[in-house]
Amino acid sequence: MKYIGEHLLPGQLGQFLIVLSLVASLVACIAYFKASNATVEPDHESWKKLARIAFLVNAGSVLATFSIIFYIIANHYHEYFYAWNHSDISLNPKYLLSSIWEGQEGAFLLWTFWQSVLGVGLIATAKKWEAPVMTVMSFAQFCLATLIIGVYVFDLKVGSSPFLLTRHQFQDAPIFQGDNYLSLPKIHNGNGLNQLLQNYWMVIHPPVLFMGYASTIVPFSYAIAGMWKKDFGSWTKQALPWSLFSGAIFGLGIMMGAAWAYESLTFGGYWAWDPVENASLVPWLVMVAGIHTQVIYNSTGHSLRATNFFFVMSFLLVLYSTYLTRSGDLQDTSVHAFVDSGLNWQMRIWVLIFATGSLSLFIARFKKIPHIAKEEEFSSREFWMFIGSLVLFLSAMAIIIPTSFPIFNKLFGTNLVIGEDKEFPYNRIQIFVAVVIGVLTAISQYLKYKNTSKAYFTKKLLWATVISVLVAASVSYFGHINYNKYGYGFLAAIHLALFAAVYAVIANAGYIFTGLNGKLKAAGASVAHLGFGLLMVGILISSSKKEILSVNTFNPLNFGPEKPKEGFENLTLFRGIKTDMGSYWATYVKDSVSTKKNVTYFRVDMERKDGKDKFSLYPDLIKNTKGQEGMSNNPDSRHYLHKDIFSYVNHASSVQEGSDTAQFKNHVVKTGDTIFYSEGYMILDSVTVNPHDEKHRFTSKDTALMANLTVITKEQQKLTAKPVFYVRNNGAQYMLDTLYSEGLAIGLTRITDDKHLEISVKESSRLAPFLALKVLQFPFINLVWLGTVLMIIGFVISMIRRIKLL
Repeated sequence: MKYIGEHLLPGQLGQFLIVLSLVASLVACIAYFKASNATVEPDHESWKKLARIAFLVNAGSVLATFSIIFYIIANHYHEYFYAWNHSDISLNPKYLLSSIWEGQEGAFLLWTFWQSVLGVGLIATAKKWEAPVMTVMSFAQFCLATLIIGVYVFDLKVGSSPFLLTRHQFQDAPIFQGDNYLSLPKIHNGNGLNQLLQNYWMVIHPPVLFMGYASTIVPFSYAIAGMWKKDFGSWTKQALPWSLFSGAIFGLGIMMGAAWAYESLTFGGYWAWDPVENASLVPWLVMVAGIHTQVIYNSTGHSLRATNFFFVMSFLLVLYSTYLTRSGDLQDTSVHAFVDSGLNWQMRIWVLIFATGSLSLFIARFKKIPHIAKEEEFSSREFWMFIGSLVLFLSAMAIIIPTSFPIFNKLFGTNLVIGEDKEFPYNRIQIFVAVVIGVLTAISQYLKYKNTSKAYFTKKLLWATVISVLVAASVSYFGHINYNKYGYGFLAAIHLALFAAVYAVIANAGYIFTGLNGKLKAAGASVAHLGFGLLMVGILISSSKKEILSVNTFNPLNFGPEKPKEGFENLTLFRGIKTDMGSYWATYVKDSVSTKKNVTYFRVDMERKDGKDKFSLYPDLIKNTKGQEGMSNNPDSRHYLHKDIFSYVNHASSVQEGSDTAQFKNHVVKTGDTIFYSEGYMILDSVTVNPHDEKHRFTSKDTALMANLTVITKEQQKLTAKPVFYVRNNGAQYMLDTLYSEGLAIGLTRITDDKHLEISVKESSRLAPFLALKVLQFPFINLVWLGTVLMIIGFVISMIRRIKLL
């Protein structure tokens, strides 16, 4: 059957390019391997030339494939399952790129693209190391290509192609029996992009993070090449700029993810020890450990074995983390893990091949790797740098092991769990890691390689130590840091970690001026350490001093038994009513719906009771995609230099689906009678004839009655209701009075006789729009972002300096 409107050429070309990249990467791998083992120069050059051509063909194919996928998504060619499943015709154009890496295939292609770019850079700079290093790189490209090729070998599916047709994905669906299926709304409109990815951070965060993932293979390849060719140490200086680049871009990608979580997710912060967060953090920690031992070796000849081990483990942990997050094994424990897509067996083989090969080589070469038998001096810089690297590695293991519990349970039938509190098991360990790393970051710059005299060390560091103690003590005391949720022992650890972080900031700032005489070009390490210390200060203060402003003890909503505290942390705001929020007044002003009908925006005016500040918050709810019911929250924050006011909507009556089915119930009563409703009761106190006040303007010529009722709520709060019945133009009419907080509409609807009236009462949550709004305050959270920026700048300064020294 010939289907109307299909564009098959882009997909056919894209599939050809994937196959071409697969073949080209395999040819490059073999040719580089031959060049590495060639014993005569002409053979070496001949194989290397072929390998270069093949790798450049691979890189060009990957770039072209990426462009074709974007072209298909941008033009809404929903005959392709990838475009249909990850986008829709209403999608904001800036999120078209996000559609590419929402799925497994696009994410792997993005990774392949960055490895191609890095490979081209290595061809230009690796010199004598090009052949062995690019052998490893090309093999990794080949492995990635197998994950997106999407072919069957007998009954075994290899990879998942982004160019699979929608009608092939759903072969038996009746919708494809006709030749015009593309015109049907279900296919034409598209399945949509996950609502949480419709944020500008998700346009830039994944590319940066995947560049970080891809970059770890460069130090890994150099380490493998050195052990393979038995040239164990000469690669470390040439590879140092690459490892610094990896540390910088990987760290930046992780913190961009933290910024996305802060702006798009509702766990109230930038980090929640989610398994996917952990899976990205762990290899970065090991990479940073490897950078420090690499610097040690370049300066003293110590720690080459540790450098090889850390770089091998960093890349292996990237592969393992990829398996964790994309195998589907974490889909029940992580908010943003992938589901099983049938690639598990390939990813397991991928991890197994690299782990078996690299660790076997490391074990086989271990004794031959140069090692200085004499231990480092206790007073030397290299000794404490090594201790710091070891602590970082152990910290990474303390994170990855609990994160892997779902894998252990699946493999061994165990029932290992972290517990209901997902954060404290990590925090109680990492708080002491912060203490050790903070102190070592402060003092190591003042130590010399080989040996440091006590007089020199004491003289240089004394003033920084004294100032740090004073500053940290002031912050602890005047900052009222009294986070005792987990007891006073953990509170003491927080104060100790705060001192260590302040110490790292002040000591490294001081070293830039006293040890380096203000030479910023040589101060990369100190700037990075200073930024890391500032990052820790921001984390400690903003987390331990986080405050919930929207405390609600008056009318808490019920969010279900799984969220017993949520109702007390969300203030109920009725539209147009100024509501008490501690030191603020909060007013839900209005809401509006986007032109595409998928986002509902809310405006909440905030006013300090002392009159010193007024501002508006604009949180929104975005309609869930991919057939999911309901809405997802998009927070909004008010940013200050010293704090953030963070808010999100947990519930809004205006986005409830369906009509209000509640009915009025009629009660015939006389003065003094009681009417009961589900949450309290009301008493008819009196009746006023022809009321005349600010709200009512009846005169003696009118016929009007106003019922005066006292409403007693279940909290014994007294409210008043004054419904009115009147006759105008010979017709009986009435004015309802509405008590929004109780969900009551009350009307005086009829006069039955000279003593009895008919009072009609309606109970409904739809009487007036209301919000359940959660508002938190994060003090000094900007130190987190400022510290991140300074840390990355420090990496870049060091990288530029090391490139110049080559």
